[in-house]
Order: sequence, then C-alpha cells, then structure tokens
Amino acid sequence: MSTETLVPYDEALARYEPVLGIETHIELGTNSKMFCGCPTVFGAPPNTQVCPVCLGLPGALPVTNRAAIEGIIKIGLALNCSIVEWCRFARKNYFYPDMPKNFQISQYDEPLCVEGHLDVEVDGQSYRVEIERVHMEEDTGKSLHVGGTTGRIHGADHSLVDYNRAGIPLVEIVTKPIPATGDKAPLVARAYATELRELVRALGVSDVRMEEGSMRCDVNVSLMPIGSATWGTRSETKNVNSLRSVERSVRHEIERQAAVLDAGERVVQETRHFQEDTGTTTSGRSKEEAQDYRYFPEPDLVPMSPSRDWVEELRASLPELPAARRGRVRGEWGVTEKELQDIVNAGALDLIEETVQAGAEAAAARKWWMNELSRRATAQGVELTALPVTPADVVRVSRLVAEGTINDKLARQVLDGVLAGEGTPDEVVERRGLKVVSDEGELATIIDEVIAGNPDVAEKIRSGKVAAAGALVGAVMKATRGQADAGRARELIINKLTG
Repeated sequence: MSTETLVPYDEALARYEPVLGIETHIELGTNSKMFCGCPTVFGAPPNTQVCPVCLGLPGALPVTNRAAIEGIIKIGLALNCSIVEWCRFARKNYFYPDMPKNFQISQYDEPLCVEGHLDVEVDGQSYRVEIERVHMEEDTGKSLHVGGTTGRIHGADHSLVDYNRAGIPLVEIVTKPIPATGDKAPLVARAYATELRELVRALGVSDVRMEEGSMRCDVNVSLMPIGSATWGTRSETKNVNSLRSVERSVRHEIERQAAVLDAGERVVQETRHFQEDTGTTTSGRSKEEAQDYRYFPEPDLVPMSPSRDWVEELRASLPELPAARRGRVRGEWGVTEKELQDIVNAGALDLIEETVQAGAEAAAARKWWMNELSRRATAQGVELTALPVTPADVVRVSRLVAEGTINDKLARQVLDGVLAGEGTPDEVVERRGLKVVSDEGELATIIDEVIAGNPDVAEKIRSGKVAAAGALVGAVMKATRGQADAGRARELIINKLTG
C-alpha cells in the first residue's frame, strides 16, 4: 500500500482516538554558550563562533553557564514543575557530522525539572497538558546539504557543517501522552505550542523564533481504535518549525495512520519529516529498535544542586504569565474570548497594551491596531511589530480624532504618512493639510453649492425624505476631500432644507 494513501479526517476520527506527545527544544537567549564563552549571535559567518570547548578538542573542559540554569529553572517554575534538589549532566554518545565531540552533554534519568503542566484552551474547552520533564542540554551544529532539490542529504552533491550553533544552551520540554483530544487534536497541539512559545517569550529567556530554529517541535502521534485501552504505535515528526505546521502535521499523521490501520497493516515506529509545500510527512529513520546512546554521568561537570533560596528568588521574579495577563486585559478592555484570541493571533497584544498605557482608550487602540494597521501588515507580508509606527503614534492619532482635528477617514491618511516616513502624526496632518473643515461659514458655502448642483435630491429632502441627505453629504465630503465633519454637514443640510 502507498504511504500516500489517506483516510478523510472525519472518517479517521470516527474509528480512531489520537494520542499526542510533543517534545519541544528551545534555545536560550544567553550571551554565551552552555559550557564555554563563545557568543551565540544568530546568522554569524559559519564556524566563527567556536572554540576548543564547544568543538570538543583534547584537554578542553566545560564550565556550566549559570544564566542558562537560571533560564531553565524559570521555565520549569512557569510550567508548574518541581525543581529537583540534585541532578547531573550525562554524556549521550552518538555520531552525526554536526556533533563535533561525537557526544552531547545532556540530562538523562535525572532532569532538573519534573512533573508540571500547562493548560490550553481550544474552542472554549480547557485541556491540561501534563509535562513529564524539562531538562538542559547543548545544541548541535547545523548541516547544509548542497545540491538536489529538497535541501536534504538524499540527492545532495555534498554537505557543509556550521558549528556556530553547537553548544548553545538548549532546553527540552517533554509532555506526557496527551489523550482524549478527539477531533480537536491538531488544534490542541497548536494551542500548546502557541501557549508554550508565549510563556517562554514572557519569561524573557528566549526569542523563540521558530523560523530561526530557536524553538523546534517534535510531534508524536499515535492512533488507537475507539474503545480500546491500548495505545497505538507512534510516529515522530521531527523539527517542525511553525505553529501552522504543528497543526498540519498532526492532521496528516491521523489521516495517514488511519489508512495504514484500515488496510490491516501496522504503523511503523519511525521519525518523519514535515513537507511545508504539501502539508504531508515523509519517512525518516526507523525507531523500531531502541538506540543505545551509552549514557553515563558527565565526568567533567560536577552535579547541580540549586539552593531552595535561589529557586524561590527566581519564582518571585517571574513576570505576569500569558494566561493571567489575558484574563486581566480581557476584563479591563471588555472584550470577548474570541476577540482577545484574534488580538493574540495578530501579534497585537503588546502593542495594544502599550498604546492603552500611553493614554489611548482601549477601544480606540484595538480599532487602529486590529483594523487599519493589521490590514497594512498583512498586505506587506510582515509582522505587525515590523511596521514603522509606534504606540505613541497611535495614541496621537486617536487623540486628533477625539479632538475633532481629523476624522476617521483622514486618520487613515495620517497613518499612511507615518508609515511612509513623513514624520509624526502632527507633522503629517500639517504637511498634507488634513485638518477637518471646521469653519461653519466655509462649510455653509460648500453646502449651498452642493444643494444648487443637486436640485432633485434637495427637493426629496424638502418633501420629507431625509434619507436622501446621504447623497448630498457625500457630495460635500467629495468637495472637501473628506475633510468636512460628515455629521455636522448632514445636520446643516437638513436644517437648511426642512427648517
């Protein structure tokens, strides 16, 4: 049977219950690597951020980065984990070209953080994701396969290795199996990855930029027949690097594995690769037999025993976490859960809160960021935060509208000017001449001209059909290039024709 055979999603879920598991790797944003002083700047020329320690040269000895340990403890505390009183590093022995030492310093049976949980919400329902362990290790280097069409080793002409990433502090967060998600399984997986990313970002210990590889998810999926108590064989889709891809990989694996089981065959325990262009997974390497990594305690590092006082100091230093923050702003701004989720999805939560703190009304801040500015960011294909406009600019625009200096239509032009680099909102208003026509005499003259030019419409209004005033208001706005107060223009028109 072709592995491309799929069962429609709804049919698969009618017969099988998915069980998820997610292993997330997060690079910490420390200034130096985990066991040496090499810098960790992303995008540096290949092999320029290396030394004898991270290359594993003879005689080099590692020293643990205290800032990295502080970072993982903060993550563990935020995930409701217990921080153990004693643990140690181990050597995980295996060969890959991007492993300069041919072993990785990691933690094995004695992780630093254990038994936590993270709650996520999907379509109004809460799901608790149990955390098995959070442990510390060092990242590997990065292989670049040159030639071929896929960027993978198969079909490549040759490979290059960049060791800049080798030795960067890497936190691995491993969930326990996540059952009972039903048809929401892909959404639960995405919600968990999203919430975890927001939590780590709030802690300030990593930029969690999935597109740069500082957060990567290994997504495990298995199926068991409805009513069965025995979990199925899992697949592990490696290094999924976007939230959308986490969701798509789970959905595809459910459809693929259902087809395998329907055909009377067995799911092979293996790693798989997610294909962004097709939304499918392809086979990687078999994991049918347990790998013998020959773990043993790292002889060059002493065990860790974080003091309880230090742990409590770190607990007290934790910022407001995302779930608590969302609950607070939802009440303060008077928004629904869906409206708040739209704000989060648009990447506008920080921007709106900063705008409100700078003096804008919450409704006005939401309107400008979520409507006008979000639309412009989407059109340009950039993040909302990448637009050259600040919360202070939005505060000023909203105040100019509230003062009657400009209206909403003119405000959009002001924002266009700010985005084009024409200066502050006030400078744009002055340079473009965008103030509302506030001179009653000037406005009355324009209204007289509009009435004279539209006698049939004027007669309808005189006969009581005041709805026809909209046409004359439109003509006034056109004559003033949108700079008249539409409400005042309508009032003057009706008074003149019916008074």
